[in-house]
Amino acid sequence: MTTRRRSRVSRGRRAEGACVSSARGCRGTMAAPRENVSLLFKLYCLAVMTLVAAAYTIALRYTRTSDRELYFSTTAVCITEVIKLLLSVGILAKETGSPGRFKASLRENVLGSPKELMKLSVPSLVYAVQNNMAFLALSNLDAAVYQVTYQLKIPCTALCTVLMLNRTLSKLQWISVFMLCGGVILVQWEPAQATKVVVEQNPLLGFGAVAIAVLCSGFAGVYFEKVLKSSDTSLWVRNIQMYLSGIVVTLVGVYLSDGAEINEKGFFYGYTYYVWFVIFLASVGGLYTSVVVKYTDNIMKGFSAAAAIVLSTIASVMLFGLQIRVSHGERRRRKKKKATWPTSPLANFISQNED
Repeated sequence: MTTRRRSRVSRGRRAEGACVSSARGCRGTMAAPRENVSLLFKLYCLAVMTLVAAAYTIALRYTRTSDRELYFSTTAVCITEVIKLLLSVGILAKETGSPGRFKASLRENVLGSPKELMKLSVPSLVYAVQNNMAFLALSNLDAAVYQVTYQLKIPCTALCTVLMLNRTLSKLQWISVFMLCGGVILVQWEPAQATKVVVEQNPLLGFGAVAIAVLCSGFAGVYFEKVLKSSDTSLWVRNIQMYLSGIVVTLVGVYLSDGAEINEKGFFYGYTYYVWFVIFLASVGGLYTSVVVKYTDNIMKGFSAAAAIVLSTIASVMLFGLQIRVSHGERRRRKKKKATWPTSPLANFISQNED
């Protein structure tokens, strides 16, 4: 009886040990799914990204159309990459929790992974082209027109998603994409006019820059999403890899494009508080964009920009005197409605001389 009891006790202890070890294993395996963030966090990131995108467009438009000394857009793009790198390094240091783990992570994933750096240099180059095209486009197009036209990145992103990630879109999703294209065409059929811009603009050059930015945005976004979701590497490690390559690429662009003038006038020529504000918005927006791509996808990121269009249009009306035209049919309906109301001689005189 004593032997049986001992065997039962030992079995129970082994069972308890197995339960404890399995519980530890469960806790160890449960640490990985922390990537599954809540819906509230996703909505928060989308909302912040939308607000930052609208503010960035308006602020950038202001800095490129004011009568002050014009700064070099290539240097602004380069400084943005530097700030994003510093922010990503700080967040990774907080995420790792100790200086030793932080150094080990950088040594393993950055210094010891030249192939990964080369892999992330592709979106770095494409994003650098896209950011410079945004500066060129907003130097020649109104902020609202730019925002609407730039939404052609959604069908481009959808096409890249199907081709590069082997995903399928429903008929309703494709119909939504083509309706967006039709809306952009209708908006540009009779574009709005801005009245408070004091610099010469070339709309054809602006639309060409938007077209290049659209192609770059679709390809680079889907490529980065594929890299992020193909491994368990930390988002901030991936950002550091990409921004390191981005700094090198943008520095080359700075001196190839504006090297002579920068040597003459200086790297920070024309910088004001508004320019630094634009750089800050671009940096924060870039980080939030990477978070949105990580936890949702590029199509969701693209459709979230619809609210940014509304905000940019309202701000353009208030700040730049944007005139939103009313169609001829709407004018006739308004005049017909006015005619049905009894009017005084003074009102008749005003309506006759209104146009």
